[in-house]
Amino acid sequence: MTAKTEKTEKTETTVQAPNPEFNIQRVYIKDISFESPSTPEIFKVEWKPELNLDINTDAKRLEGDLFDVTLKLTVKVKIGEKIPFLIEVKQSGIFLLKNFPEEQLHYMLGSFCPNILFPYARETISDLTTRGGFPPLYLAPINFDVLYQQHMEAQKKKDEEKK
Repeated sequence: MTAKTEKTEKTETTVQAPNPEFNIQRVYIKDISFESPSTPEIFKVEWKPELNLDINTDAKRLEGDLFDVTLKLTVKVKIGEKIPFLIEVKQSGIFLLKNFPEEQLHYMLGSFCPNILFPYARETISDLTTRGGFPPLYLAPINFDVLYQQHMEAQKKKDEEKK
């Protein structure tokens, strides 16, 4: 008598999460302001400006996987006590961010998308300064990854202090 053995193979089915999907839907200017309170007298002064740059980002969900991200740059230039110009640009974009894990979604909204918007805002600021009669202002590149990391560390520290 012979024994028959049947081997059954175990099949493993792993459900993979869908791949993240990123797409730029639109890039636009949400708000723009140029003020030149010291003209025309400032044009007689030697051009040795001090620059102050403030950077803020904001993101909100529009619907589903669509997000509106705004990069706000405020440039204030001073020569002594006089202000040759003050520029505020809110450069925005609508982005599709689908199937991103929560932590990665925060990074995309807080660093990756502002990094895409910055060259547009930078060009607008340079154009505004020349249209205002001043030398073009070329802002240096900004490392949004570092700014995002600093923000996250500050938020973590703030949360720990609340405990």
